[in-house]
This record gives sequence, C-alpha cells and structure tokens, in this order.
Amino acid sequence: MPWDEWERLKSDAADRQPTGMQLNQLPGAPGGGSRSDLVVNQDDLGAVGHEAFVLHSDLGKQVDIAGAGADNSGSGSTMQAAASLKIHNFALGPTLETTVSTWTSQQKSLLQACAHISNHLDYSKASYAKDDDAIEASIRGRDGSALPVSRLNEYFK
Repeated sequence: MPWDEWERLKSDAADRQPTGMQLNQLPGAPGGGSRSDLVVNQDDLGAVGHEAFVLHSDLGKQVDIAGAGADNSGSGSTMQAAASLKIHNFALGPTLETTVSTWTSQQKSLLQACAHISNHLDYSKASYAKDDDAIEASIRGRDGSALPVSRLNEYFK
C-alpha cells in the first residue's frame, strides 16, 4: 500500500470519528439486562476447584518418577539407574540425575498450582457466599422486610 493511500485512509477514518470521548462497549441487552461475556456461578467455581483437586491427586500418584520403584534407602529406580551408570563412568548417569531433578521440580510446581487453584476457588466460593449473606442482611429492615428504595439509595452515595 503506498504511503499516500495510507495517509488518505487515516484521514478518512479521522473524519468519520466524532471528536468527543467514546467508550468502547457492547450495546445493552433488550429490556435493560446486561450481556456479559463472562458469567461464573457457584457451581462453576466448585466444579473447577474439584477438577483441580482430582488432577492434584492423580498427578501425585502417577508422575512420581523419583519415587517409583524405591529401594530401602528411598531412592527410586530411575535414580538407581543413574547411580549405576555414573559408577560405570557413563555420561548418561549425571544427565539422568538432572532429568529426575528437573522433572521432580516441575512436578512439585504443577502440584502446587493445582492445590492453589482448588483452595482458592473453595475459598472464593465460601467468601462470596458470606459476602452475599452480609449484604442481604444489611439491606433488610429489622422486621426482615426489604428496605425502601430511598433508603437503599443512601448506600450508593
């Protein structure tokens, strides 16, 4: 695209735009409701937290190469093989040790992330429910009836 054509297109676009401020947003839904892209329900949070917990449990059992086939000293079969290779001066021995060390480090990081997700979502779910209860209790009259709009308006000032 030639430079003069680019400048002409920029100028045309600028001429079509109003000079005032404009917020980029979607128009409201018919009837006044909102059309949000992201909706999270309590059940959704619980399901994600549960899946993170299940993944944590499965990973802890199935990807532990450092402890698999452990001997009396607690050394897994992969580390035993690395030690044997190292004793016989094979360069693969130290490399295999490094591999097990790196794998174990990454495994721990992944397990920690799963636990963090599960715990955080469980906490969020409980916290939001508690907040909802507190808000509901604070906007009701002493007799349990809903507060009038004029009183509710004080909360938004």
